[in-house]
Formats: sequence, C-alpha cells, structure tokens
Amino acid sequence: MQVLIASHNEHKIKELSRILAACSVEAVTAEELGIDLTEPDESGKTFAENALIKAKTACLESGVAAVADDSGLCVDALGGAPGIFSARYAPAGSRKATLLKELGDTPHEQRTARFVASICCYLPNGDTIVADGVCEGFIAFTCRGDSGFGYDPIFELPCGKTFAEIPSAEKDEQSHRGLALKAFAARLNDYVKSHEE
Repeated sequence: MQVLIASHNEHKIKELSRILAACSVEAVTAEELGIDLTEPDESGKTFAENALIKAKTACLESGVAAVADDSGLCVDALGGAPGIFSARYAPAGSRKATLLKELGDTPHEQRTARFVASICCYLPNGDTIVADGVCEGFIAFTCRGDSGFGYDPIFELPCGKTFAEIPSAEKDEQSHRGLALKAFAARLNDYVKSHEE
C-alpha cells in the first residue's frame, strides 16, 4: 500500500519517512507523486482534529492514502500554550525566544511541559487510523544542542538533555512523534493485514 506523507515541512517528512520505513507500506512524498498539496486551514480544536484535516485534504487531492501529523508544545506555566498554535505562536525564527521570554525566570520545577503529537492516516475509502504520543519534560533556560528542529533546543528531557542534544535514533525512541508513530505503525500494519485477507 502506498501512503503519502502529507507535510510541507522537510524535517517532518524526514522523521516520518524514517519511522514509517518499518511499516509494510511504501511511503511517498507529494514531490515524488508530482503533485502540489494544498496547505489546509488548521481549524481543529485539538491536535487530532488538525491531523485529520491535513490527512483528509491530501488524500482527496491525491487519491492516495495520506498520513499527517499535528504536534506542538504545551507549557503548564503558560496555561498549555502554545499548544495547537505552536507553529504560529510567533513569527518564524522567534518562537523559541518568545517562549523563553514569556517564561522569564520561572523556576525549573515550574517549567513543566510536554510535546504532544497526533498521527492520522485517511484512506480513499474513508477509513481513518489514528494514534497519539506524549513526551513529558521541562523548558530549558536557554537553547542547547544542534540537532532537531522547532522547539527541540529548549525542550529538556528528564535526563537533563534537550531533544537537540541527542541523536535522531534516540529521539525517535522517546519523542511524542516517535511514540505516536510506533502506535500508529502497529495499527497501520494490522489494517493492511486485515485488508489483504
């Protein structure tokens, strides 16, 4: 079964491709299919709703099963913000700085946060496969590390390292997206097997 990765974010495409490689599907990009995907209005109230909007739009435009994720950072001291608005929290290039400024000198123990991811596959027959993942941690006081993307340099794991300070394989093992994709991969494999019988 061919599955289109419904994303315009090169970092997400690489991460999703890497983890989907373990599934019994052929993961492809819009570029490989020679199509331009619409960037839909993410009007959902939850990560899961937004993932469904993106996957369904891509499936209807391509005619191919499409997988999309919606993810973000939820900071307790900011009432759960930026949440579903993580990608639109501040102008590109200033999101991490904006978040750090808002937290100011909030003590470490009060800087609890979690990354949340929802993965959705929408199939041409209208079936959906959904999975979620959560990774708990803290917001660091400064950016640290050269790996990862987005908020990774300020998201500190309980081990004391940020997502940007650990190798990609280690990140995949414990990240919100990695956990969601593992659960998703199992459900997708079950779905594929059940429809081959």
